[in-house]
Amino acid sequence: MGEAGISSGRRTTFDRDWTKGSIVGNLLSLSWPIMIGGVLNMLGPTIDMIWVGKLGSAAIAGVGISGMAVMVVNSVRMGLNTGTRAMVARYVGANDFEGANHTAQQAFVISAAFSIVMAAIGILLAEPILVLLGVEADVVTEGAAYMRIMFAGSVAMSFRMMAEGIMQASGDTVNPMKITIFFRLFHVALCPFLVFGWWIFPRLGVSGAALTNVVSQCLGVVIGLWMLFAGRTRLRLTLRNFRFDGNVIWRIVKIGVPASITGAERNFANLVLMWFVVPFGTFAVAAQSLAQRIDMFIHMPTMGLGQAAGILAGQNLGARQPERSARTGWLAAGLVTAVMAVVAILLWFGAEYVVRIFNAESGLVEIAGTFLRIQIASYMVFGMVIVLMQCLNGVGDTVMPMLTTMLTMWGVQVPLAYSLPRITNLGVYGVRWGMVTANIVRAIIYLIYFKAGWWKRKQV
Repeated sequence: MGEAGISSGRRTTFDRDWTKGSIVGNLLSLSWPIMIGGVLNMLGPTIDMIWVGKLGSAAIAGVGISGMAVMVVNSVRMGLNTGTRAMVARYVGANDFEGANHTAQQAFVISAAFSIVMAAIGILLAEPILVLLGVEADVVTEGAAYMRIMFAGSVAMSFRMMAEGIMQASGDTVNPMKITIFFRLFHVALCPFLVFGWWIFPRLGVSGAALTNVVSQCLGVVIGLWMLFAGRTRLRLTLRNFRFDGNVIWRIVKIGVPASITGAERNFANLVLMWFVVPFGTFAVAAQSLAQRIDMFIHMPTMGLGQAAGILAGQNLGARQPERSARTGWLAAGLVTAVMAVVAILLWFGAEYVVRIFNAESGLVEIAGTFLRIQIASYMVFGMVIVLMQCLNGVGDTVMPMLTTMLTMWGVQVPLAYSLPRITNLGVYGVRWGMVTANIVRAIIYLIYFKAGWWKRKQV
């Protein structure tokens, strides 16, 4: 295996210096593959929801609420990947490819240990988690089957996300997109066969949707690791001179743990919100699940530009260009706000049409459509919230996003989501207004902190 560094033989593709040239051009070049890959990553669970929706509201609610529990674990895993991404981006920006390779080696150790522990916990606690949330018995049955399989496959998911993060942080966002296209198309093709028992396949219902997800993720991780070690991406990895490095692992974890807490508390808060929605009935639970899934799709332009801005901010700090890092964040936030304005207009007039893609039951369409219209207020501040948070994560300043999320989730969102349905005539819609208010407060905090510029002195 060759030495770590920029892959040879493909230098016109991978030698581009992202710390120079047009900032907007670099943002768009890095972000469009992330957007496509992100949409396709969301497509898998969403396709699950579309096919499972044919099985009834209980199946939708079970898969939706179980998916949220899986997302709590995934957010912790993604947080740890944030530490790897931040350090790899800094090393690449400084042209230290050996340092980037050594960081990636230690990320393997972290991913393996974390995913095995989480898989064991999830498999054992699937039913207790759903029972604790107070959902009806048929929802517990459907949801537990889905959750166990998804947790069992978390090892593959962990390594796929790690491989994707390393490629993106090095400045290669195209190959992760190609990998995602391949394994998600496989997912889309296989899912209905296992859900409904078409052709020679058994009818597995919600378990078939989960199994399809895990098998497709396994394909993704195999291709991703092959690309990294075969030099088919910008940073060629090698296990030569591998050694356990507690110092580097601690540096990754020190950056990653606050990001993990940020993601976990956000997704855990979503579970709490679902707990508030449960008393309003299965339609309300299913509507909350669908609205969350649709939100994920709408987030993709935001997340794509935000992640690209984070990569560029990290590489620019590595190249000792802090002001260029700041300009990257502001430009990305402006672009996202413009995109979200268009999305908001389309959603205001077409919310019910979007919901009917998943399920046409009138009660569900009415509640979910209103949820989406309320959420428009949040979309208009996502440029500040998601992009600036990703920039801070990209440079390794993960404590501020953690504290901001903690304050707004538990000091604003959860109290309002609990109280508004009780002290006003908003009913279940009060839960959604609590979410919107928290996002607006979060945007104001990020705006002030990012402008202050303390993050420019962050060391990793």
